[in-house]
Parts: sequence; C-alpha cells; structure tokens
Amino acid sequence: MSETAVNHNFIRPIIQEDLDAGRVSGKVVTRFPPEPNGYLHIGHAKSICLNFGLAEEFGGECNLRFDDTNPAKEEQEFIEAIKEDVQWLGFQWTGQERYASSYFEQFYDWAIHLIKQGKAYVCDLSPEQASEYRGWATKPGKESPFRDRTVDENLVLFEKMKQGEFDEGFCVLRAKIDMASPNMNMRDPILYRIRKKHHHQTGDKWCIYPSYDFAHGQGDAIEGVTHSICTLEFQDHRPLYEWFIDNLPVPSKPKQYEFGRLNINYTVTSKRNLKQLVDEQIVAGWNDPRMPTISGMRRRGYSAAALRAFCDGLAVAKTDGVVDIAQLEFEIRKDLNDNAARAMCVLNPLKVTITNAADTPEWLEVANHPQQEAMGNRSLPFTKDIFIDASDFTEDISLSRKKFKRLVIGDYVRLRGAYVIKADEVIKNDKGEVIEVIASLVPDTVGQNPPPEMKPRGVIHWVSATEGKEVELRLYERLFQTEAPGKVTGNYLDDINPDSLTVIKAIAEPAIVGCEPETAFQFEREGYFVSDRYDHSADSPVFNLTIGLKEDISKNK
Repeated sequence: MSETAVNHNFIRPIIQEDLDAGRVSGKVVTRFPPEPNGYLHIGHAKSICLNFGLAEEFGGECNLRFDDTNPAKEEQEFIEAIKEDVQWLGFQWTGQERYASSYFEQFYDWAIHLIKQGKAYVCDLSPEQASEYRGWATKPGKESPFRDRTVDENLVLFEKMKQGEFDEGFCVLRAKIDMASPNMNMRDPILYRIRKKHHHQTGDKWCIYPSYDFAHGQGDAIEGVTHSICTLEFQDHRPLYEWFIDNLPVPSKPKQYEFGRLNINYTVTSKRNLKQLVDEQIVAGWNDPRMPTISGMRRRGYSAAALRAFCDGLAVAKTDGVVDIAQLEFEIRKDLNDNAARAMCVLNPLKVTITNAADTPEWLEVANHPQQEAMGNRSLPFTKDIFIDASDFTEDISLSRKKFKRLVIGDYVRLRGAYVIKADEVIKNDKGEVIEVIASLVPDTVGQNPPPEMKPRGVIHWVSATEGKEVELRLYERLFQTEAPGKVTGNYLDDINPDSLTVIKAIAEPAIVGCEPETAFQFEREGYFVSDRYDHSADSPVFNLTIGLKEDISKNK
C-alpha cells in the first residue's frame, strides 16, 4: 500500500487501536461483499483495494462473499466476472468464495428466534400501504395493524410463507423495532420477502429470501469479520446492523465503518445506469471499453497496476467527493509510458516512394522501448514504398521549421529508426489532392546524423507500404461529454458523447499483428493502444485506443 494511502486512511488507525487494546484478539478479518447483479466498476476497485489492502497490511484475511439475496437480479455470469476482476487486480480471497445463500438455513433460524422473542412479525400490508404507514423523514410512521399478532400466529404464517402458500407480495416478515424512530431504517424493516424465483446457488429450495440488511451483518458475524467496511450510504443502516447483532445469538460481533464512495467526473457508476447502457445497446456490453467497469477498463488497456496505484492514492475519508478523471488518466499514462512497447502505425496513410531505396526490404533493428533495454529490439522492413501520415506532409514551404517539424517539399525529415529523406516532388489526382510523395533517402543516415546542410526538420513515423499489415483501430473517447452527466437535464443519457467510438482501418508494422490479446503498445505519436482481449487475432488484428499521449486540456473546459 502506498504511503499516500496510509496517511489518508482513517480506518487504519482504528484497526491498529483495536489490536493494541485487545478488542481484536485474533486476526483482522475484512470482506468484499458484492451483490452479483452486474459487473464491478471503478468504485468497487477502490473498495477491493481497501479491504484486501488492509487485511494484507495487518497480516489478516479478506473474504469474498456474494450477497446473493435477490435471485430476480442475480446471474452466474456476474459471479464469474467478479471473481475474475478481483484476481486480475492482484488479490486473492481467503479460502473459497462465500455466498450469503450458504447461510440461508441459519438466517431462517435467526428469523424464528426473533419471532419467538416477540421482535418480528408477519405483515400483510401491501407495498403501497406499507409505504404510507412508514411515514416521512420528518413525520413518524404508524404501526401496522398486524404488528400485535401472537408469536404462535407469526410462526404459522412464516412457515406458510416458507412453504410457498402465499403469492409474491402478499406478506413480509418485519422486525419489530420502532415506527417513530427518526432513522427510517429502524421503522420495522423487512427481514424476508416472498420471491418465487430460481436461485443460482440454492435452486428452488427457497421461495422466501432475506433482505440485504438482515443478511449482511449476520454474514459478517458468521465469518468472524472484525471490520465491516462499507461505503457512506450505509451509515444510516449501521444502527440496524447493530440491532441485529445485539438481538441475535451471533457467534461474533463485527463493527461497521463507512467511508466515502468513489465518484469520478465524466462518469456514471450507478449499476442501474450501467445496466441501462447495456440493455439499450448504447454500449456493446458490460465489458465495453467505454464503460467504467473493471472489465471494460481492462479491455480498454488500463493495467491492474495503474488502477491499484490510482485507488491507493485516494483518500479514505468519511465524506463523499468527486475525483477528477485526469487523476486516473495520469496513472494510466505513467504506467504505459514505462511498460508499453513502442510500435508504428499510420492512421491516415499517404504513400511515399523513395526512388533510391533498395528494391528488396532492408531490415532495420529498432529498440522496443527507448528507456527499457530489457524489452529488446524488433525488426522493421524498410522498403521503396512506405506510408506516412498525411498530416505529416505539406507543400507549404513558407512554414518555418519551428512551426512544422515534419516533411515539407524540398526539405528533410528523419523516419523513426531509419533514414533521413527529402521530399522531391508530389503526384496529385484530378482534384488536385496529393496522393503520393516522391522522395529520396540520404545514404548512411540510419543511426547517424546527415551533413549539417541536410539537417532534418524533425522525426516522423512510417510503415512499409508493401510489408505493413492492415489493422482495425477502435478509437475511444469519453462516453460522456459533460463533467456531471445528467446534472442539467436530469437525464444522464442526454450527455452521451456521439463520437465516443470511431472505427478505422490503419497500416501497422508487421511485427505487432501476431501479438497476444491484451498486449499494450505506444503507437508512436498517436497514442497508447492495446490488442483487443476478445476480437484480436493475427488474421484479424484489432487494437483499442487506451488513451492519448498527452492530456487533452480542452476536454476539461
């Protein structure tokens, strides 16, 4: 864990104090408890790094537990994706993954315990009636007319719920706490609902399912969690968490702590919103590279190390805040600058014919990374016909070398890793557009400087026209074009960037097309790219734009 994270993590001294005071006599145990109703996003990445990081720092354990209490929204696909994301980030949970559903028998027994203690009852109010009886934040609720049912009556009715004798929504099991509590969560919360749905773990064994609030804390207690770390929206749920722990014969007594959730500008992280983007096919799935999901960012080319560095650099505070996406992009660029091999790819090809080049390819050795000798070299085929980017050539000889450091008719430029060339003349089509440049190379200038009178304006990238390979490039921009999507109109979809994806064909040097999926490159002077995790192959190479070489200041204005 980084020094920054240690210095700005209010939970760390709490754990240390608990250990010093003997309130935690054994191992520190944390947990990461996702609900498998979608893919994990960047906010979950912060929670993963926090929970696993604290357990590691204090020599403890971290469990992965799926809070799978709502079979209507949960799928095995999400479970597998979550497990893969956690491991890809570099963490491993203690033992096997756990499921709240594994504790359903115990939860049911504890519900019976509350009924027998006179602290739970079966309520027949409809959802609309229950909402009305609940009151408002400034107005106390009213007690349900079914609140005073006898213990025996509640036991019979709860058994009938379990046996499937009632329709969904007909009744619920509620805790008997305080309908006048200023905390809405304490106004006789629901413990069990009827849901006649097939469960991905328990099949059709159950038709009643515990609420998240009832299952969450008790799952922590069963697993011996010492520090239950949640995001800030659960702060008002803590009294209920503690009420269950105090009123049930649980094997341990965990404590809940809340920290501010991660919000990033130009981004939405609500699972409901992300699901809508997928369902309405605004994106190509949960792992679309424009999505803020861990799977999407991985496919975009973000590395696990960069995401961890970003998360570790964030304050763990007791308040919510919005983080500038530029902070994440800084870590992405820093990691790629150090670790991505260099390569050349021409996005807007302009043919250059070098009249005095050899008729057969000349193979040139070029470093894969200018500062990383261990990354070795690659071979580039230099041929008589090459492609440069059309934006790297102009006929305007009035442009100074300071203003245009690329190829100008009658002047010199260096080809990256190859010769210095001079543009001699152009060939145009019927519209007067330049379609080819006729050039000549300066001999003996591979790795050597030419005479002073042939000093090149600058260095440009290039690809052999005959040996280069066509590739598909997916050019991604931010999915949203405003800092706070939906803030002005109330509908975040109004702020979708219509140009968030552009697909083009380009020409790349041949050495890279056979790379494995998820291989990162810096396409020189173009940006950082990664071979697509799913669609890339040597026969059909596909590269995704991860991020530009430099921050586009205009995007933040």
